[in-house]
Amino acid sequence: MFPGKLSERPHQRPRLGIIGFGAFGRLMAEHLHPFFDLRCHDPKHAAGEAGAPQGVTFVGLPEAARCPIVVLAMPVAAMAQAVEAIAPHLSPGVLVLDVGSVKALPAEIMTAGLPAHVDVVGTHPLFGPQSARGGLAGLKIALCPIRGKQAPRIAAFLRRHFALDVIMTTPEAHDREAAAVQGLTHLIAKVLVQMEPLPSTMTTRSFDLLMEGINMVRDDAPEVFDAIERLNPFAAEMRRKFFSLAAELADELEGADAARRSVATRQQNDASVA
Repeated sequence: MFPGKLSERPHQRPRLGIIGFGAFGRLMAEHLHPFFDLRCHDPKHAAGEAGAPQGVTFVGLPEAARCPIVVLAMPVAAMAQAVEAIAPHLSPGVLVLDVGSVKALPAEIMTAGLPAHVDVVGTHPLFGPQSARGGLAGLKIALCPIRGKQAPRIAAFLRRHFALDVIMTTPEAHDREAAAVQGLTHLIAKVLVQMEPLPSTMTTRSFDLLMEGINMVRDDAPEVFDAIERLNPFAAEMRRKFFSLAAELADELEGADAARRSVATRQQNDASVA
């Protein structure tokens, strides 16, 4: 189902449906259009709308869902509704993928809501439009086989054509690691953005790298933050651990400051008596 050198014969490109055409849907279209005939559905774009990006045709939901490959590219919170909408239009053997930031919940939704004759793979591209500006080579993507045996072919396609670092995992293992990798990153970024303006001239390399990481996620849609922090079943535990350790460190620092102030006060009193 995933193509090889089909860019040499564009009339034979397989159809791929993208449900949801936000920032990541556009990023996918930018890289996939040489290999697929892209049929995209999004309520913000009318079927047949002019001015579509290269290789993209805006269509109604039934036509996008009738493609041999269908990618769900909407916020995780909207996935259950999308799965219900596309289910009647999916033919046997169709491959359905999602690109959500969490994997356990989408896997549960797709397993329960999609027909048994549909193959399902969860994916999480561990990058976004900001981090992909320099190309996809070397960036990471997680693949979670859920139903069917097409995941190895997807992995081979992504490695061959985009030089992506493909990580085969399970939804639960993904979410456990993402709770730290993404959960802490977005949490720290949220706090530091609220502390702005921060220094921009007299900075260290470590601070510059920290701000570089923050800038990669500061423009993410609110739905991304909500999915990472609220829909990952392991995120709350990670937050509690982080805030607990931060509180312990704050108490330690405050205690040291209080001790120094006490010493300074005693020395001043002794000097005044003398």
